[in-house]
Parts: sequence; structure tokens; C-alpha cells
Amino acid sequence: MTRSPARLVAQGGAFAVVLTVVMVGSLDAHRLATTAVGLRRTISEYALGPHRWVFDTAVGLLALGTVAILAVLVRRGITRWSAGGSIAFLAWSAGLALVVVFPKHNWAEGPSASGTVHRVASLVAFLSLPVAAMLLARPWLKDAVWGGHARWTFRFGLLSALAFTPILYAVLVNALVGTPWWRVLPLGYSERLLVLVEVVAVLVVAVWAIAAAQPSYRPSSTDR
Repeated sequence: MTRSPARLVAQGGAFAVVLTVVMVGSLDAHRLATTAVGLRRTISEYALGPHRWVFDTAVGLLALGTVAILAVLVRRGITRWSAGGSIAFLAWSAGLALVVVFPKHNWAEGPSASGTVHRVASLVAFLSLPVAAMLLARPWLKDAVWGGHARWTFRFGLLSALAFTPILYAVLVNALVGTPWWRVLPLGYSERLLVLVEVVAVLVVAVWAIAAAQPSYRPSSTDR
């Protein structure tokens, strides 16, 4: 069966996302097997140790894979670069890239501009993905061809937003009561739940892109 270049790009983007899960999962498995702290520390902590290259590569693959998937959706007429969903996906990818360029800071050593950028970039990425998924899906929810893909994308966008609420709660407690937000909840586990849901959301979008990249599919005049 002939494979279109767009389909290969979409599959490559999906593979990059899956490889990210495998790489970060291997770091978590190693930590569980060799330390007593479990997964209470954030994923970004890996950038402070000898496995930084694994973390940086994994996050970089996730960012590049997302852009590749988005490019296919644009090429096949599912969305436009100027659309709100596309801009939010690019913000997610840019946030991930900045997380790599500006690694996590040990705040016990005092304030850090790099650490501040890292924290803001993480928040931008985490908040952008749910918005991206829901905005991408919304115009297609009742479409005869892509309605199923759109509804799954929208659901995981909404689930991603819900997965962020524990961290938002911790930030609000910090603002109102003064308790450090990383002590309000097991941050490492909460972050991993959020990341897992958001990565699955990207994979759901990747499945949509692969389907749209079928050589037999031709965008119609009603495509967004």
C-alpha cells in the first residue's frame, strides 16, 4: 500500500511521542528500583542529574513530534496555522523546548532567572495543551467523517484540564494560606498524572492526523 509523505510524517510524530513515554518511563523505573523517594520528585528533577540527556531528548522529541503532527493536520485541511488550536499547540511545544533550554533550579540555593523561566514555561505548556485539543476538536464535533476523532480529542483535552486542577488547588492554597504549594500535594505523582493524560491527548490527535493523511482523503471546501 502506498504511503503518502504526510502519513509518514504523522506516524513519525506519533513514534516520537511514544518514544518520549518510553524514555521517561525508564527513568521512573530506574528511580523506583534504586531509591527510596519513589516518584515524589518532579520529572524535571532528572535534568539535575546524570540522566539529563535522556530527559532533554525525551522532552525535545515530544515537542518536535507535536509540531510534526500539527503540520500534517494543517496540510490536510483539518486546521490552519493561524487557528487558536494550532497556536496553543505551538505554545505547548515552545514551552517544552524552554523547559529543556532552562532546566529546573534547586530553589534551596536561592532565586534563579533560569528556574523562573523553567517554571513559567512548564505552566504555559501544561495549560496550552488542553486548550489546543479542545479548540482543534470543536469545529469537527458533529462532522460525519471526523466527528469521532474530534470527540475523543475534545474529551482528552477536557480530561487534561481536569488533571491540572490539583496543581491549581495547591497554588491557590499557597496564595491564600502561605503553605508552599509543593507541600500541599504529592507534586511528583500529580505532575506525572497530568503529563500522562496530556501525552495521551497528543497521541489521540496523532491518530487523527494519520487518518487524515490517508492518500484517499481529500480536504473538502467545508474543511476548517
